[in-house]
Amino acid sequence: MARGPLAIPPEIRSRLKRLRLRTRSDLGTGGFGLHPSRNKGAGLEFAAYRAYEPGDEPRRIDWKLFARSDKFFVREAEQESPVSVWILIDASASMGQADRARPDWSRLDAAKLMALCIAELAQQQGDRFGWMSLQEAALSLAEPRSGRAQMDRLQIDFARLVAAGTFPDAATLAPLWERIGAHDLVLFLSDCFDERGIALIERLAKAGREVLCVQMLTVEERDFPFDGGYRFLDPESGEALIGDGKALRDSFFARFAAARAALAERLDAAGIRHATHVLDEPVDLPLRAFFGRGGAAE
Repeated sequence: MARGPLAIPPEIRSRLKRLRLRTRSDLGTGGFGLHPSRNKGAGLEFAAYRAYEPGDEPRRIDWKLFARSDKFFVREAEQESPVSVWILIDASASMGQADRARPDWSRLDAAKLMALCIAELAQQQGDRFGWMSLQEAALSLAEPRSGRAQMDRLQIDFARLVAAGTFPDAATLAPLWERIGAHDLVLFLSDCFDERGIALIERLAKAGREVLCVQMLTVEERDFPFDGGYRFLDPESGEALIGDGKALRDSFFARFAAARAALAERLDAAGIRHATHVLDEPVDLPLRAFFGRGGAAE
């Protein structure tokens, strides 16, 4: 079921103001954004024009071009925002899982709100951001841009996005490789249960992209509060397991902990910084780990 516009809670928005998107290559200087320029020449070097969007600074409008064309265009410079932020959201069926205590708040809902927080961070420091929703046979893609219109488009896309199907195959993911640049920052939001998702971010990291990963988990996966007979169903494969919750608890904790340790080892080996979000935790907690004081990549 589609949802209305997302809203960042006031207490989270206040904490976001203390965070800064940083990458391993940050030098602490640069243009309007907080990232260093790839150009070494003095001043801002002109790169291209684009149509004016609400929220753009008037001083960036080319008034001479306006006089000739009677249309507003903004001059974009290479030094203005050398880092584009890509948000990759797993939208496969397993991301629709929620807890019985809060059935209206799924992994995907939390991932959307976290993505909105990331976009807000990029917006407040002048960096471009884009997103891709990853779903079977459907790669919804929005190129990185800045401005109020980009935030509005994110809201529209996310309102329509529902969890369904499986993780996309290699053919569906093909356009992704042409879009993500060498200096871009990639944040992957997923339950990390699908091998194709982990292989995707490993390949991006191997190609020199900086990748951050947040594993989205339910409270019930963390606590396994089941007692009595249950039928556990895989939403993507349809496979079912029938058993007693209490009898399965110790085995589940052991196997789940081993799987998470193996995932962490794999991500560490690929140079991918990672964090975990559980649905009853503040959605900005992983972002504070990544981008708070002392959270920048070393």
